[in-house]
Amino acid sequence: MRQLFPLLTLLLLLGSAAAQPKGVDIPKDYSFIHYGKNTLDYSGASSTLDAFFQKWARLEKNRQGNINIVHIGGSHVQAGTMSNTIRCNLMNAYPHLVGGRGMIFPYSAAARCNNPRDYIVHCREKVALIRNIYKTHGRPLGLCGIAITASDSLTEVAIGLNEPSVDYATSRIVLFGHSDDGVVPRLQIQGRTVYPSYTDAKTDRFVFNLSTVTDSFSVMLPCQAGESFTLTGIYLDNRRPGFTFHSIGVNGAAVPDYLRCQHFTRDLRMLHPDMVIFGIGINDANAQDFDTAVFRANYRALVDSIRTINPDCAFIFITNNDCFRRKSRKRYEVNRNGLLARDVFYRLAKETDGAVWDQFEIMGGLKSMDRWYKAKLAQKDRVHFTVAGYQLVGNLFTNALFDAYNQYTKRHPISTTR
Repeated sequence: MRQLFPLLTLLLLLGSAAAQPKGVDIPKDYSFIHYGKNTLDYSGASSTLDAFFQKWARLEKNRQGNINIVHIGGSHVQAGTMSNTIRCNLMNAYPHLVGGRGMIFPYSAAARCNNPRDYIVHCREKVALIRNIYKTHGRPLGLCGIAITASDSLTEVAIGLNEPSVDYATSRIVLFGHSDDGVVPRLQIQGRTVYPSYTDAKTDRFVFNLSTVTDSFSVMLPCQAGESFTLTGIYLDNRRPGFTFHSIGVNGAAVPDYLRCQHFTRDLRMLHPDMVIFGIGINDANAQDFDTAVFRANYRALVDSIRTINPDCAFIFITNNDCFRRKSRKRYEVNRNGLLARDVFYRLAKETDGAVWDQFEIMGGLKSMDRWYKAKLAQKDRVHFTVAGYQLVGNLFTNALFDAYNQYTKRHPISTTR
């Protein structure tokens, strides 16, 4: 027994400790990237991040409950590659803790609107598109900041998950939308018509509890002559404990555009975010007369609206990437507003008990986007990344997040009970 006691003690200690998620291997052959600065900057002192990491450790230990992370931004997020890279890294680190795919929107159901690659959308009928960047919306928008309106009896939006590395096992689908004409949506799954299990008129939700899991379905919007239905979001869920990483993005969106979404907080309440990762700012700072005081005030208003849902929500502010402005057909100039925005993000993090992921500095600082372009990591406009660039940015962020969690679990004993 004396010989077995130390071994049993060691096993018990190992069983009660939080595991250390392994970071992603990243090529180190880009001399312009400041790899050593790839950290979350919060000085190791944030009550909300501490609470988030504690919940993470309890989920890992007890395999009960869910953690919801929401990534909000503009075209960088609508493109989906960066968000899905982070999402898959997290899911693959914890294959036994995969929540639902979360909130999605069928962007490419509308003409000339790009869709994330991790799910495929097809719609034969014409639908009208509404985005929060429009001066007038015509119809109220929600969390997704975008909507499509159908007015055809044959409108069918087909959606299929397209991420082979993750099994989301969707068993619950919630449609967000409204119709002044009483149109009730339905689903088509494997040739079978599924009607809502229940509807909530106050929150414009149509809830479908499925008898089996699925990775593809069609949304049927049977509008008769003169009728219409506006779809504002789709939530894919399952009954398993784990992480759910939602991505909310609209091309061209700035902070005020989300503030003008009438049902933003109402829809977000269903997600009840444990963490919000902000990636908004590139469009705000594109203005020649960029006003940092207004930028900060708008962000504070957005943070305050989220805190009405969860006062303990943790925030990570991603600084704007370095970018250029097009001056003529072949001439670009660096946008120095990125430096001004960067200072605001640090101030916001301090004021809101959040953290900063300094993308601007990590990628190499001012004028570095030109080097990313020459390395085929950025597009010609020197604003957006290529697929490889977005994947690299997503992997860098993942490593910073995992490292912050690992450092926290080393410094603090983890309580696995609430």
